[in-house]
Amino acid sequence: MDKKEQIKMIQEDFKNAQSTLTAIGDETRQIILLVLMESDCKSGMRVGEITAKTHLSRPAVSHQLKILKDIGIVRMRKEGAKNYYYINVSTKLNILKKLVLDIEHLIKEFYV
Repeated sequence: MDKKEQIKMIQEDFKNAQSTLTAIGDETRQIILLVLMESDCKSGMRVGEITAKTHLSRPAVSHQLKILKDIGIVRMRKEGAKNYYYINVSTKLNILKKLVLDIEHLIKEFYV
């Protein structure tokens, strides 16, 4: 693959990753993601637990979780009336990984 094709692929990677980059670029959402990373990803955390660890208000946590959930970075599971939030380690984060790997490949091939 030549340089022009690789750059076109990276451009597409950026386009695919744009919503994810926007979502994780917010400092409040980063704090929530870090708290979720500290938890057992299989069981997840409730809004009240996240609120206690972040010192954010419940409405703020709920709003940020909705954004992360809509993007696909966070998932929710229900247990009766309780909602548990956890990081979705598959699809969206793999888009970022592909972007970084494609940029590294371009740099190694054409600039180093």
